[in-house]
This record gives sequence, structure tokens and C-alpha cells, in this order.
Amino acid sequence: MAYDLTTFHAGNMAFDVKIDKHTTRIDTVAPDGDDTGPSPKKLLLGTLAACTGMDVAGLLTKMRVEFSDFSIQTKADLTIDHPKVFTKVELIYRIKVAEKHQKKVEKAVKMSKDTYCGISAMLAKNSPINFRIEYL
Repeated sequence: MAYDLTTFHAGNMAFDVKIDKHTTRIDTVAPDGDDTGPSPKKLLLGTLAACTGMDVAGLLTKMRVEFSDFSIQTKADLTIDHPKVFTKVELIYRIKVAEKHQKKVEKAVKMSKDTYCGISAMLAKNSPINFRIEYL
């Protein structure tokens, strides 16, 4: 599968990315940009969390595990010098699930990390990604 999308300059440092029927604004904060959208690196971290989150939610549903209050906090450190890249990334999965299903949650997170999440696989080639689960 190949992806083909177009990104349009929207003024100053802002760009609009057209993906299928959707348009997403990417920008940066002042003084360089106008803060009309997330920065590229923060958006990348958000897509990482969404990618693995979709995996985990889908796997838990297939495992017939009821869950709620599911969120993923993403933290990252950057190098000081250009090009500024992530030196480490941490994903903290927070989820409410019956104690008897915690092993299934751990399995789903591991499957996402090791098998399914392509964004995680790509980013891990550059910087370590640590995964942690907190049960609510």
C-alpha cells in the first residue's frame, strides 16, 4: 500500500495536510508561527498514541475484555542540537479493567509494541520507547 497526500502552505509557518476527506493544520508557536495547530513533533507523538491505542482497544475487544477510562500519556525528550530528534519516548497506558483481565491488557500492549503499531516500529529505530501500564 502506498500513501499519496498533499500538504499546502497556509501562511507563515502553517501547513494544511489533506488526508482523504480530512484536513489537519500543522503549525508552531510564536514567535515563529501563529499556534493555529499542533507542531509536527507533537502531532507525531499523538499519532503514535492513537496507533497503539487503536491496537490495544481492538485487541481487548476481540479478547472480550471490558474496559473504560482508557488514555495514553506520551512523554518525549529531544536532543538540543539540530536536527532535534527524540532521545526517548514513554507511553503510559491508563485503563480501568477488572483485575482478572490485567494480563490480557499487558498482552495487548505487548502485541501492539512488537507486532502491530507501525508508527512505534518506525520511531523505535531512532529512539527507545518505554511502555508502562497504570490500572485505575
